[in-house]
Amino acid sequence: MSEETVFRSDDVPVPDRFDYWSELLGRTHAPMELHSDHADDFRASQRVLDFGALTVWSARFQPLVFRRTPKLIRQSDPETYHLSFVVRGTGAGVWRHRETPYKPHDLFINSSSLPNDVHSCGDPVTTVALEVPKALLPLPRDMAGRIVGAPVSGREGMGALLTGFLTQVTGDTAAYRPADRPRLGTVLVDLVSALFAHVVEAGDSLPPETHRRTLTLRIQAFVREHLHDPCLTPATIAAAHHISTSYLHRLFRDEDATVAAWIRRLRLEAARRDLADPALRALPVHAVATRWGFPRATDFSRAFRAAYGTTPRDHRHQALRQYE
Repeated sequence: MSEETVFRSDDVPVPDRFDYWSELLGRTHAPMELHSDHADDFRASQRVLDFGALTVWSARFQPLVFRRTPKLIRQSDPETYHLSFVVRGTGAGVWRHRETPYKPHDLFINSSSLPNDVHSCGDPVTTVALEVPKALLPLPRDMAGRIVGAPVSGREGMGALLTGFLTQVTGDTAAYRPADRPRLGTVLVDLVSALFAHVVEAGDSLPPETHRRTLTLRIQAFVREHLHDPCLTPATIAAAHHISTSYLHRLFRDEDATVAAWIRRLRLEAARRDLADPALRALPVHAVATRWGFPRATDFSRAFRAAYGTTPRDHRHQALRQYE
């Protein structure tokens, strides 16, 4: 889907691994001083995805201390915000104005323009990170001190929305086309903008278009979470988000399907996966249908055939043959 760079320490001679890693981080984030008790035989891996102005990367590495000094900032400052979703490991960030510990499922926010020390512990530390140019964020630039180091959970609210999208976009890049790069970058900028506004309680400073996109993503996440609920309808979705049904339909005008059609497609895809799952072979077809919001077997069969050109029963038989 995008230009991709992969680094594995095993591909580099042992004496060069730590220096190579330091240089790589300087390119993907900003020049830093790195220190590690494992520098003699450092082990790390990194996968960098290029979204144009934005960079997303996932990494695994041994314990490190990252230090961004005033001298390094004067020499080179890419003017970016750095956000890391901590998958595994612990640590702390230290700035002049704040010291913040972090643990798995936290979001760590930093700035290339502020001196800092970041201590990472764990073997390995695992993160998914995002570099966003400050110029792309429609927020006052003097908010950096309030945003950087602010404790943010990746389990709930705006933090969960961003980390869920980051995890998905780095998990299976084969599902996207090169033309999707700018679209995904736009979504990421909107999510980061909304998260920052939430952190500083400055939601009114966001452009209306960012509010609209963020609300649409929240609604889509809500639908996926409640897909099993037979009462999931445009009316209940609108009520849960304190908007009118007509406004909900307007939000989906730019999507590739209406709200109802999109819910129906998600349910059919979920049922199709269950039918192909050998662990669920004993579950009757009508039970799978009911599980995904199709209480009438005939309606499910008709919709399934229209979507996939075969019956649910034939699809299951074909999919499970490989396990016989």
